[in-house]
Amino acid sequence: MLEKEKESPFDGVIKSLGLVFGDIGTSPIYTLTVIFLLTKPTQENVMGVLSLIVWTLVVLVTVKYAWLATSLGKKGEGGIIVLRELLVPLLKSGRQMAFVTLLSFVGISLFIGDGVITPAISIMSAVEGLLLIPGLEGTRQTSLILIAAVIAILLFAFQRKGTEKIAGVFGPLMLLWFLSLTISGIVSIFQYPSVIKAIYPIYAFKFLMENGISGFFVLSGVILCATGGEALYADMGHLGRKPIVKAWYFVFIALLLNYLGQGAHIIQHPEAKNILFAMIFHQAQSLYVPFLILSIIATIIASQALISGMFSLIYQGITTHIMPLLKVDYTSAKLKSQVYIGFVNWFLLAAVLFIMYEFKESHRLSAAYGLAVTGTMTLTGIMMAWIFWLKGKIPSAIISAFVTVVAIIFLASNTYKIPHGGYWSIILALIPLGVIMIYTFGQKRLYKTIELMDINNFLEQYNQAYNTMNKIKGTAIFFTRGTKNIPPYITNTMFTNNIIYEDNVFVSITTMDDPFEAIGFFKEDLAKGISVFEIQLGYMQLIDVEEILRQAEINPKAIFYGLDDIVTGNVIWKIFAMIKDLTPSFGQFYKLPSNKLHGVITRVEI
Repeated sequence: MLEKEKESPFDGVIKSLGLVFGDIGTSPIYTLTVIFLLTKPTQENVMGVLSLIVWTLVVLVTVKYAWLATSLGKKGEGGIIVLRELLVPLLKSGRQMAFVTLLSFVGISLFIGDGVITPAISIMSAVEGLLLIPGLEGTRQTSLILIAAVIAILLFAFQRKGTEKIAGVFGPLMLLWFLSLTISGIVSIFQYPSVIKAIYPIYAFKFLMENGISGFFVLSGVILCATGGEALYADMGHLGRKPIVKAWYFVFIALLLNYLGQGAHIIQHPEAKNILFAMIFHQAQSLYVPFLILSIIATIIASQALISGMFSLIYQGITTHIMPLLKVDYTSAKLKSQVYIGFVNWFLLAAVLFIMYEFKESHRLSAAYGLAVTGTMTLTGIMMAWIFWLKGKIPSAIISAFVTVVAIIFLASNTYKIPHGGYWSIILALIPLGVIMIYTFGQKRLYKTIELMDINNFLEQYNQAYNTMNKIKGTAIFFTRGTKNIPPYITNTMFTNNIIYEDNVFVSITTMDDPFEAIGFFKEDLAKGISVFEIQLGYMQLIDVEEILRQAEINPKAIFYGLDDIVTGNVIWKIFAMIKDLTPSFGQFYKLPSNKLHGVITRVEI
């Protein structure tokens, strides 16, 4: 989330072009090219496909995301985790809550899978534009893959430094990109003006009726025009609803004109393969290379925005306790959303490089693209319609249900891709889903297995020990989830190892429903020498625990936290134990001073 500062509405619109619309803005590079590998580029088919694209952008992006989804938020925040936070309090049944939680888990996993495919197809499709440059027509595909791989490596290697310094140029560059799309589209439309008739939905219905099942499967290519549409909602917290919605209207016009222009070009030149680049080359050969460079920059910006969004989503997952603790670095003092998660970054890079090598060409990669997007759209649509219904907003619920049905139709059309490479989309989503499921269920199982001491029994033993034992001077901090039941690492430290300080502070960190909020305060004392301090933070808030403690004038001599030594014969719980061992400890995650940290191991059999 951006710090509050004075800026003109126009500035917000420009920034949103770079931070939000990179993915959907680069879809014209490959969408029509992929579609006309599935169907012949006859005049009737072109008009039908264009009509489908126009109304897909209207229904699934404008209506669903720009109008409906952006009206749902918490403190301006959006995304599937926000939908879950909005929906769960409205539900009464535990089964319904579990179902919604599962939907959000699947949605998060699909988004992560999409985060692998999007940079791969975007960068590869732009690099393939080199083939139209005179003298480079015979460039081997291996060389193109190598160029795309180098761009991807440089992109991911740069993540550690953060994007704050260059984020300011993203917007102007994407503005130039959208203006280029607009102008090129208009020029092409003037050469075949009747293509404008494609905005009438009758052409879409006619195409589907005349082509039957083959027309239905063409929808799997049409949906590529809407990839990145979910960013209108997911990235709402970065800039606010109004700048994003205003920017979308400009982006929509640019995309509409460009798609119509591409349609006009392929009607006149049905032999064209890479349609956007062929259109530009036909219009102005002298400007082709600058346009190609701009397209590569645009795909890099699109990939950058998605990667940053990925980091933010993973961090939300960590703070809401659905993902394991991963090392998080904060790359900006001004942009609270700017974090860097090394493990995620290098995992994504490895996956992107593998996908590039596996599919080799962008049009082949499109076979893996679409399932995750339509799956996410379907899940968010279900949750949106449910929220509107429970809130009594019946018209919005009905419209949400309609757009969800449309998303389901697109999802069904993409199922044919599964044996042709679409299975990779499923595999990529199953990896994070498996981690999330094992971690969340493992944490619940662990908490139930650990022998917690009732607070009354604890205080009885504590008061006796505190009054009779020699106490260590200074303050000790113990981290705990609450004070009703005391974890064994605290009881072992105090009663088994006889370590009791003069002042003991029980610190709990709880996640609130609000996205950005962080407060720390003392609660009532449990006993002489034991005070309770609670830190409440929003599920997207980046906090400095040490600073919060310092502000509360808590200067600990020692900081204790629990470590679990899990013993199990169950394969699933062994994986859970491995995840716990490989990820940072509580103290490492919150960057607590190492010279004061003491991890107390508790052996647990599950």
